This record gives sequence, structure tokens and C-alpha cells, in this order.
Amino acid sequence: MPAAQTVAIDEGSEGQRLDNFLVKLLKGVPKTHVYRVIRSGEVRVNKGRASADTRLALGDLVRVPPVRMADPTTAPAAPAREFPVVHEDEHLIAINKPAGVAVHGGSGVSSGVIEQLRQARPTARFLELVHRLDKETSGLLLIAKKRSALVALQDQFRGRETGKTYAALVIGAWPAKKKVIDVALHKFLTAEGERRVRAVDDDHDEGRRSITLVSVVQAYAGFTLLDVTIKTGRTHQIRVHLASEGHPIAGDEKYGDFALNKALAKGDAVKGQRFERMFLHARRLRFQHPASGEAIELLAPLPAECEAFLQALPPVETP
Repeated sequence: MPAAQTVAIDEGSEGQRLDNFLVKLLKGVPKTHVYRVIRSGEVRVNKGRASADTRLALGDLVRVPPVRMADPTTAPAAPAREFPVVHEDEHLIAINKPAGVAVHGGSGVSSGVIEQLRQARPTARFLELVHRLDKETSGLLLIAKKRSALVALQDQFRGRETGKTYAALVIGAWPAKKKVIDVALHKFLTAEGERRVRAVDDDHDEGRRSITLVSVVQAYAGFTLLDVTIKTGRTHQIRVHLASEGHPIAGDEKYGDFALNKALAKGDAVKGQRFERMFLHARRLRFQHPASGEAIELLAPLPAECEAFLQALPPVETP
């Protein structure tokens, strides 16, 4: 059993709730135990008792009682990895995330972007995800390098003050007049414990209103390239909304056309052109810089495999 320790709050933890600080510090300790030691008064902030929602200030001294932690040698370290950087300054990093990489570990994934980036930058005092992208989605992802930047950027995302545009290739001919999808979504777990989302009627007890804006970029034989902007940030929103309109995203393994996906992966759907991922890419992101307030607009070009697939498709002239 380790001894009690006293931890001084630095810039990386300033403003964080006490419970969240302890969960991160005491990796492997169940959350129930973390809350138990807080309630018991074993955790002290500046020698006084504190509640779970206490906000920590720079220079605070937190007494952390001895707790038995998971053996760190039993868990493999995340591999160090850098990602293509679109923008970086002292407050934030914007990367172009590849498809197939989770943004963080968990749910059967040992490590993701944030763990791998921390390993690659061991001297970085603070690296936290501002928002998330699905594992299968590529494109722009923001990482905060200071807690103040994290809070400011997450406030913008929550307030829908950011502009996010995705490139999505859907199956079939998308009707050009269909520009708004305003359909409620319901999140649930399958019998196997997997997270899923479905479109439901507006009066569904657990449905949440969800709005997606769509515009046609280019029609192809059997496919349509869309620009998609979300006005609400629901889990799997774009994927479920497009599929609910009868035009799932090419390569979507959860909500797509499974037979066509298989043919795409084998190179049978488009002769000589294999496509083995979901065609959803966060291509544009607009926000206010968390320190200067300057309007920032970032662009991430389509990945090479997406561009190559589009080049292999015969375009269709729209009337």
C-alpha cells in the first residue's frame, strides 16, 4: 500500500473538479472508491475537507490518501505517435486524424490519439481532447494544451458556436432539394452492450431533437458526395441521419449497406478500386481562438484513399 501524498495543483489541473482530478491521478482505482475517500474526509484540500465538486485553484495542496492502485506493469504502454498537424500554438493543437484510430482508449481499445500523443510528447504538461470523432471518421480534431483553452473551446462546442463541415459519400442519388434533416435520435445499447443510435418520431420519450444540414457537392454513378454540417452534436448523428433518408455512408459498418460495403472492400463494386473505410471526413472547422478571440478556420483535405476512390467514379451531370 503506497503512502499518502500531497500534490500541488499546477496549471494543468487548475480549475478541475476534485473528483475528476483524483480519477485521473489514481489510474486504475474504481470511481466508487474515489468518491468514498472524498466523502470520508481522507482527501484534504489545503488541510481542509472538500466535496467532490470543489474546483481546484493554482497552488492548492491536495492530500491524497494511500489507495491500492492497479499494477501499471500489467497494462501495455500506449505507442508514441505524432499525427499530421494542421495548426499548433501554445494553447492548442489541431490534427488531421486518420480513419481507424480511436480518439481515446476504452471499450476494447487499449489506446487512442490522446494516449499516443502524450507518449510522443512526454514533456507536455497538459494535453486533453476538446471534442471527439468516431474511430472510423477522419479529419480535424482539436487538442487543448492548457486547461483554460480546454474550457473555452468546449464552451464554444456546447454553445454550437463552432462551424464543423464533413465530407460524406453516400450511396445512391441524394435529392438536391433535401437540405435539412430534422429527425430525433435515440441512443441505446444492443444486447451485446454496443452503443447504437436510431431515428425516432418527435414524440418518442427518449428521442432528442437533432438537426443536420446537407448540400450536394458532386453526383456520381451510384453515389453522391455531400457537405454536411451538424447543428446538434448527437452520437453518430450524421451516420444515422443520412441512413434514415435511405442514403447510408459508403463503408459504414454500423448503419450502412453491408453487402455493398463488402463489395467495395473487395474491389467488386467499383472495378479495380478497393475502398475499405467509411467515407466520412471532418474537412473544415471554424472557432474563436481561446486566448486571442481571433476567428480561426482550418481545412483538412480529403485523405488519399478517398480522393482515389472519387477519381474512379464516373461523375453525373446535375440538371
